Amino acid sequence: MNLDAAIPTPHPRWTAPLRSPALWLFVVLALVPIAGKFGAESYVLNLGARVLVFAVAALSLDFILGQGALISFGHAAYLGIGAYAVAMLSAWGCQDLLIQLAAAIGAAAVFALLTGAVSLRARGVYYIMSTLAFGQMLYFFAVSLSAFGGDDGVTLSARSRIFGAPLLDSDIAFYYAALMVLIGGYALTARLVESRFGRVLGAVRQNPLRVRAVGLRPFGYQLVACVIAAALCATAGVLLANQNEFVSPAFMTWQRSGDLLVMVIVGGIGTLWGAILGAIAYLMLEEVLSGFSEHWRLILGALLILAALTGRQGLAGLVNRGLGLRNGGNRA
Repeated sequence: MNLDAAIPTPHPRWTAPLRSPALWLFVVLALVPIAGKFGAESYVLNLGARVLVFAVAALSLDFILGQGALISFGHAAYLGIGAYAVAMLSAWGCQDLLIQLAAAIGAAAVFALLTGAVSLRARGVYYIMSTLAFGQMLYFFAVSLSAFGGDDGVTLSARSRIFGAPLLDSDIAFYYAALMVLIGGYALTARLVESRFGRVLGAVRQNPLRVRAVGLRPFGYQLVACVIAAALCATAGVLLANQNEFVSPAFMTWQRSGDLLVMVIVGGIGTLWGAILGAIAYLMLEEVLSGFSEHWRLILGALLILAALTGRQGLAGLVNRGLGLRNGGNRA
């Protein structure tokens, strides 16, 4: 028997980043504008930017769902907070993106801190219902804002400016700005998962009683995780408002929160980069199927049920098995 052939040759350390699915995913996304040069550039860039925006939102949800086992049916509320921060500040004469971003993150963090302090005292389905209730409260508050169009929403006069310059007016510039936000959000969440904070959060997910036994308080770690996820999702809301140049309460409905949950589940819960893959798959299916029939949601629902029944760890699991990755293929 040839023992040398039986023992796998370890990969050199320097090749580890090259085997990361996340890296190749970002490379492909960076090349999308080039594909638009071959025709329908505006359509490709707008669809691509929409995918990137929702990928950021799905990534933020995967952070609390995959690491903290916190199922939120009100996560889209933070998307709406970010979007309305842009609309309100623009109406009041402030179109600077950095100020809008700071306001959106601050408002989302405060909302997450206050609502999380209440919701996290419940468990299981009671936690889920509390997040749904808080999300719907914010939705109906947005509907009541007659100065900003109420249920009809409001159209922005222009995209946000960076230090007074209209840098985001170009679709290509906006696409790459959204891609940079997505890469930064992924790098941040991946680093947090590997940190002591992330390890404690993972331990809380597996066995909160043991975490309390060693003298740590799960409540504080989960609350901080909710605030971080809210800030990242609000950033996606800022991008969404600029991408559409329109803001509506529809951004924060419970159905939108459901869409984000589906993206995370299809992509692979707890994988981070899988949430990005899930957002791409979901929105591309939506785009293709809606062109065939007005009842495209029936077809999409059947496909999602099939994926849930047959796929282990979602699309990320399929990619990892295809690449022969067992551990470590999920992140970074």
